[in-house]
Amino acid sequence: MTKVIDRALADLHAMQNAGVDAVIVENFCDHPAGTKLEPEQMAALTAVATVVAREATIPVGIDAAFCDPMASLAIAVAVGATFIRVPVFVDTVVTSDGIVKPCARELQRYRKLLGAENIALLCDIQTKHTFMLSSAISIEESALMATECGADALIITGAHTGSASPLETIRRVREVTKLPLIAGSGVNAQNAADQLSLVEAAIVGSAMKPHGKAEEPIDEALAAKLMQSVKACR
Repeated sequence: MTKVIDRALADLHAMQNAGVDAVIVENFCDHPAGTKLEPEQMAALTAVATVVAREATIPVGIDAAFCDPMASLAIAVAVGATFIRVPVFVDTVVTSDGIVKPCARELQRYRKLLGAENIALLCDIQTKHTFMLSSAISIEESALMATECGADALIITGAHTGSASPLETIRRVREVTKLPLIAGSGVNAQNAADQLSLVEAAIVGSAMKPHGKAEEPIDEALAAKLMQSVKACR
């Protein structure tokens, strides 16, 4: 765990120095990803998140990958995080681990039980690396359901990590909800202006790493280059 924590802190400091607005602690390299965290995964994610939250000078979020929002919320409460990412909130999707069903009702009940209404739910709709069980459900319908079920913001992604969120898809979602929208994949220094003209925020990983490889550490120079493009849009 020492090696993992050291890597997490190095990434945190590089991003803070580059001027990012917030960070997400995620068990990204747990492959193949299961739907729920095993006990040892939850313990490890909590340990890393505790240290990151203590060192951070910017807001911290939690993402228990692939989709264990109850674990994310519990960890967020324990470490003082301000938001969680919920990859599957109202959709029913097919993943490499099987079918993942909506969690909106259960998650909202759990959030109230924990007294954690102050922790924001950033919810994906029709998220990357999945296929909708029913192709008849439009992205607009998913957005409307997520809005009605209490999402605090909606995340729109491309098909895979590193692939940009389609601008037309973002426009379609914007037509049906007033919630803040977040580009959840593929934002880089070159397309930041186009993406941020339609959304309030972006979740970025690959563009801050050498050769765009998600498993690489954060490169402070690449992160700073990205943030220069972002700040030019503000």
